[in-house]
Amino acid sequence: MMMWTTAGFARHDGQPRFARATLSGCALVLGAVLLAGCASGPGAHPRDPLEPYNRSMTRFNDSVDEAVLKPVATAYKDVVPSPVRTGVNNFFGNLGDVWSFVNSVLQLHPEEAMSSLVRFNVNTVFGLGGLLDIATEMGVDRNRQDFGLTLGRWGVPTGPYLVLPLLGPSTVRDTAALPVDMQGNLLGQWDSVAARNSLYALRAVDTRASLLGAGAVLEGAALDKYSFTRDVFLQRRALRSGAQEADGNDDSGGVLPPEPDQ
Repeated sequence: MMMWTTAGFARHDGQPRFARATLSGCALVLGAVLLAGCASGPGAHPRDPLEPYNRSMTRFNDSVDEAVLKPVATAYKDVVPSPVRTGVNNFFGNLGDVWSFVNSVLQLHPEEAMSSLVRFNVNTVFGLGGLLDIATEMGVDRNRQDFGLTLGRWGVPTGPYLVLPLLGPSTVRDTAALPVDMQGNLLGQWDSVAARNSLYALRAVDTRASLLGAGAVLEGAALDKYSFTRDVFLQRRALRSGAQEADGNDDSGGVLPPEPDQ
C-alpha cells in the first residue's frame, strides 16, 4: 500500500505530483472566490452565493448531458445485461475503497479504514478482482471517503456550493480537494493513456446509467430541478461527513434518492 501511495505522488517532469495538485487546487479556489465576489447578492441563498453562475453552468451541463451522456447511458443500459453492469459498478467501487482507506487513515478513523481495507482485499481476491461484491454479502459495508471530507474532518469549511463544468455539483472545499482525489484514484495510476481514458469513460457512462431512473422522476416532478439537486447534494455531503455544518443549518434531513456506488 505504501508503494502505491508513494508512486501516486512521485515526481513527474521535475515537479512532485502532490505539489502540482495543490497548486491546481489553489487556483480553482481562487477562481471560485472571485466568482463569489461577482455573483453574490443580498437575496442569495446562504449556501449558494454563486447561484447565477451555478444556474448558468447547470444549463450548460444539462445540454451536454442531453446531447451526449444521457443517450450513451441509455444505450449502455439497454444493451449491456444487468449482471455485467453490476460487475462494472462493483469494479469501480472496489478501486474507490482504496482511496477511502487512505482518507480514513488521514481522518484518524481506524474502524472505517480497516473496513475499507478488508473490503478491497476480500473483493479483489475472492470477488474476481472486484467484479463481485463479496464484502457486502459478508456484512462489511462500504464507507465512501474522499479528500474533501478529510479536509472537513480537520476543520476546513465547505465554502459555497459550486457547479463545475461537466463534473456537476461540488463546493469550494471539494473543488480544492479534487486534484488530490484525482491523483489518489487508482485509475490515474495506469501507464497507458488509452486504457486510462477508456476506463474513465466507462465509469462516467456507468454512473450516468445508474442515475437514469432518478433523473426521470426528477424531470417529471413539479419542482425547481436546480434547487432540489443542490439541496440533495449538500445533504449527502453532510451525511457522509457525519456532522452538520457549524453555521447551524441542518443538512442531514430529508429523503434522499439512491447514490451510485462510485
